Amino acid sequence: MKSIAKIIDTTQSKILLFAGLLGLSIAVPAFIHIQWVTGPMVNTALILATVLIGPMEAVLIGLMPSTIALVAGLLPLPLAPMVPFIMIGNAVLVAVFHYLYKKHFLLAVGIAAFLKFAFLHESVTLIMSKLLKQEIVAKLAVMMSWPQFFTAVIGGGVAFFILKWKKN
Repeated sequence: MKSIAKIIDTTQSKILLFAGLLGLSIAVPAFIHIQWVTGPMVNTALILATVLIGPMEAVLIGLMPSTIALVAGLLPLPLAPMVPFIMIGNAVLVAVFHYLYKKHFLLAVGIAAFLKFAFLHESVTLIMSKLLKQEIVAKLAVMMSWPQFFTAVIGGGVAFFILKWKKN
């Protein structure tokens, strides 16, 4: 009987955590239109979800922020074709981090952040440059280059300290 109660309690905790991290990932881009605030917050949520709930749940959370950013105006409407690539970039971050974090957390953050940045940068360079006007591609290239790497690293660092605090 205790094991069933423990399973239910764990499931409820994971559902609440998922809802909280999803809410954070939706609310921050909806109300704060600063990439240097929203990026680290969303990446923190993705890393925390990966560790505390699971990679599939983290990927689900990673689908929402770019959509909300587009609707809220953080991501300008002409950049809408980039949304699926941002979603995939978040999935890359989660998958790579999940695969590596048990060996070395901070190294996993760095590698996952780099691969997310590389994927997004190459998406702009190779695909978006053929679909969008050059002046839009130039702005998009800046948004999807080094800021993606640093916001992911910052988010991973924040998640690291939150998890360390939680452990203690």
